[in-house]
Amino acid sequence: MATPTLEELVDSRRVLITVGAGGVGKTTTAAAIGVAAARRGKRVLCLTIDPAKRLAESLGITEMRTEAVAVDPARFEEAGVVLTGSLTAMMLDTKRTFDELVIKYSSTKEKADRLLHNKLYQYVSTSLAGTQEYMAMEKLVAVKDDPRYDLIVLDTPPTTNALDFLDAPQRLMEALDSATMKWFVQAFESGGKFSLNLIAKSAAAILRGIGRITGGGFLEAMAEFIGELNDLFGGFKERASRVESALRGEEVAFVLVTSASPPSIQEVLYFAERLTEANMPRGAFVVNRFHVPPAGAAEGVTVEAAAATIAARGLTLDDDGPERLVRAHADAVKLAALDARHLRALELSAGSTPIVRVAELETDVHDLRLLALLGDALMSGGV
Repeated sequence: MATPTLEELVDSRRVLITVGAGGVGKTTTAAAIGVAAARRGKRVLCLTIDPAKRLAESLGITEMRTEAVAVDPARFEEAGVVLTGSLTAMMLDTKRTFDELVIKYSSTKEKADRLLHNKLYQYVSTSLAGTQEYMAMEKLVAVKDDPRYDLIVLDTPPTTNALDFLDAPQRLMEALDSATMKWFVQAFESGGKFSLNLIAKSAAAILRGIGRITGGGFLEAMAEFIGELNDLFGGFKERASRVESALRGEEVAFVLVTSASPPSIQEVLYFAERLTEANMPRGAFVVNRFHVPPAGAAEGVTVEAAAATIAARGLTLDDDGPERLVRAHADAVKLAALDARHLRALELSAGSTPIVRVAELETDVHDLRLLALLGDALMSGGV
């Protein structure tokens, strides 16, 4: 059976997850896929975790909110873009998502309230390693089966390493189940009193040292936080398993976004290998800002031909205009050849996964018209 194209993935999948290193156009690609799907009659939800909020600006939304915000169909009409479906956008609120899990999985309302008002929780709920990535997955699971949408496009967190996203459930579980956490759980007696007498001498010595630096109040807050969080551990562990299972489902596909630069290609290939190892479906590679060979790349451009082109177009340039045009053409040919050479590593490793090359645009994508043009390029298979 032939591997689905990106357009076929939009038609057949319920969830598309864009991943990639920072600065490769991942957020713009997610938005363009959403616009393309909405133009094909899909009811689309774009879920973004990008704090730059460029997605909101491109879609003409004054402010990206943590509630779903529908893009006004009139904006598509103003941009000359025909819309037959709908496009809705939402920004992840990491702490709010964490709070909702606390409320859901606490054994009592009182325990949930104690944890939510714990000062340490208020910090950790947004700063613990893997929290943002994990909560992105939680939100995805929460909206995946929402009957209001035909397609969910998730723009993953802007991490320095795309693997942070894939490892988030396991990393969060390891943090909650660490030896340090267990020390505090042991030290926090059932009556809610913090005692170092209940744990090993070596651990107690370490904690007393921390207490001298931070003050006893910090240890009390830490102990209370961990004691209450331990009450939720089974729920979190179960959810993490469900999250990982959802990522392996037939309704999901990963869109791996890169540029033609060797570092970006190496990172996206490493991520693709991890997806394969984890039995998670990679749907397509997208190579942004790809330099396409200019017209006449094979034979080159002579000074005479350049001068004739300048004259035919009625342009007025300096005397050295033809020579500069020849040099610019030669540079464009070299850039295209360099990108093609860099891309061979991806072509050799991609197997049957389609590669969509998106030509470098003359301007940044900053409005619906350009997003629609980019979406057309993605759906047509690129250059």
